[in-house]
Amino acid sequence: MKDLYRILAINPGSTSTKISVFENDKEIGTRNIEHSSEELAKYSTAVEQYDMRKEAILDYLKELGVSLSEMDAIAARGIGRWGKYRAGAYEINDLMEEDSLKDTGSHGMILSPILANRWAKEYGIKAYVYDVVPVDELEEIARISGSPFIERMGASHTLNTKATARKVAEEMGRTYEDVTFIMCHMGGGIGANLHKNGRIIDVTSDDEGTFSPERAGRVPVDALIKMCFSGKYTEKQVRKLMKGNAGLVGYLGTNDCKEVERRIAEGDRQAELIYKAMAYQIAKDIGALATVVKGKVDRIVLTGGIAYSKMMTCMITERVEFIAPVVVVPGAMEMEALAKGVLRVLRGEEKASAYLPGKTVL
Repeated sequence: MKDLYRILAINPGSTSTKISVFENDKEIGTRNIEHSSEELAKYSTAVEQYDMRKEAILDYLKELGVSLSEMDAIAARGIGRWGKYRAGAYEINDLMEEDSLKDTGSHGMILSPILANRWAKEYGIKAYVYDVVPVDELEEIARISGSPFIERMGASHTLNTKATARKVAEEMGRTYEDVTFIMCHMGGGIGANLHKNGRIIDVTSDDEGTFSPERAGRVPVDALIKMCFSGKYTEKQVRKLMKGNAGLVGYLGTNDCKEVERRIAEGDRQAELIYKAMAYQIAKDIGALATVVKGKVDRIVLTGGIAYSKMMTCMITERVEFIAPVVVVPGAMEMEALAKGVLRVLRGEEKASAYLPGKTVL
């Protein structure tokens, strides 16, 4: 076993491309490249963004003075196809890339397995995903949706919320396996999940909860059905109206919370109403999850990029602090979590699962 491992962590998100280089668990360089809604509007799917995202990563590595040939592994955030996955690592292979290429969604995460697999083969290194979004640890009762044709899934911001929950638990002098937290990740997408005894037992995903900078979240079902069958929109257009041209973008024409707060400071009442509504809906999602554990919550944790906003976190806190103390951990630990997870695999401390037909689903 080697003493030193170099790991490239890549995390193409809905509105940004995050890149970090680690030597073991020490970060030696990182960059978060923001993509404007105008830039992303040029592409109808995330797969079409391949060249743009690839060049962003390679340009940063060149600037940092490191080469992919120096890496021992790539740690990527993403997965090839939707399903139910175990927590931890999956080794990326051609099948995962093929499944990713079939995805017609707009989230940049789709590109992670494609980029990582191609670079892994080119440079003869390993590539893994870790704590993917569709990690599913839901209890049986939480899977019931109300329609026998639709099952609720456990997909959420697994990577950042698990890593942040571990950090907050440690700061409390406790272990992740011994706490009950409601975690709310607020970024391009916003979602909340309930962590109890080391498992995510329920979630409010970004399509059944609050709206976010670019996504509609929960909308009235009847109105959505009428939109779908009105003859005015294709399926792709409806999807774009729900994810991409919705939320803050749909109401205010921007996905930038700083811009929204600037408008509010200048007296824009519409911006103030929409921003308050987003905080209101986030608080409702947190409150709903609290009922699952009968209000017995150790901490409510607000994380993600939007958690840097004191205006937003204060609006949420004043509505939910009656449930449990609120902890704000701005930003995301996703890059560190990716690298540390893959490092454990390289050191033999964890075993990666194989991505194979019929084997990835729990």
